[in-house]
Order: sequence, then C-alpha cells, then structure tokens
Amino acid sequence: MEITFHFHHTDINLIIMAELNTGRRLQPRVDLTAMVDLAFLLITFFMLTTNINKQQALDVAMPDITDTSDFSPLADNRTVTLLLGEGKRVDWYWGLLDKPLAGPHSTVMGKDGIRTILLEKKNEIAQITGEQGKGMIVVIRPSDRSAYASLVDALDEMKICGIRQYMIGKISPAEEAVIGMKTGN
Repeated sequence: MEITFHFHHTDINLIIMAELNTGRRLQPRVDLTAMVDLAFLLITFFMLTTNINKQQALDVAMPDITDTSDFSPLADNRTVTLLLGEGKRVDWYWGLLDKPLAGPHSTVMGKDGIRTILLEKKNEIAQITGEQGKGMIVVIRPSDRSAYASLVDALDEMKICGIRQYMIGKISPAEEAVIGMKTGN
C-alpha cells in the first residue's frame, strides 16, 4: 500500500508496511519445564526410598556338626567370649573361664560398651601374637534370657569392629552361673 501526499513544493510518499492479520489467532503454549523437573524429582525420590527400605542381611554360615573329633581347641590368649544376658547386658571374659586373662566383666551393647572393649582387645591380641593372620577369636554365647536382637547386635559389632573369626556357641552351666551371679539370681 502506498500513500502519496502533495504539498506545495514537495511530494511525500509513505509506504505503510503494517499488515493486520485478524483471521489467525495465536494458540496458547504451556511451558512444561516445571512438569519435567517434578517428574525427575519424583523418580529420584522413589529410587532413594526403595534403596533405603532394602533390608540389610548378614550371612552367617552355620556348619553341620556331625563329627566333633577333628575340632582343635581355641587359643586362650586369642579368645574373647561374650555371654549375652537380659536386655543389652553382655558379660565377657578373655581366655578360659576357669583361668581368664581378664574378666569376667559386665558391660552393655553398643559403641560405649562392648565395641570399645572388642577394639581394645583386638589391638592387645595383635600385639601379643605379632602375626597378621592370627587375630582375635570371639565366641558369642546367648543365654536363655537374652533376646534375639542381642545376638543380631553382637553380630553387627563383629562386622563394625572388623573381627573376622567369630562363632556362636551354646552357653555352659558355669557361664550361666557367671551371668546369674552378676544379676543376683
């Protein structure tokens, strides 16, 4: 479209470039960036919660004992015995019960109790034996009064303290008497 204006001495030509498009409407667009962010957050959340909710298990290999003739005695200077009592109570001794190198003493489960003792004895035994492969042996003996959770806690302490040689055994009447004397029963 061209418009011409005539004035006295000058002619002005204006070219109008504006074009109105009234027949076509703009389609509204939805920005989906926030939805994509939300989807990734949800995926991350569910992946994290499924990993947190997985049950942790500790493998314990219990041997089938049919022939006990080939068992060798445990070295008393490397053996610490844990007697699991009521609640979180643990009685322990180092060596043999009839002539212990230390104990029997009472403590509790956890980092301020048996864990501290196990780490101390582990270092002492490593200094005594002087050999890398000959570490501490822990015998765990749950009593009739101990809870299953105490046995699981004791096994957890073996893992936390890095004790590779441990076993679960039956508590003897003499060891039951030690627990009974300490509780007053």
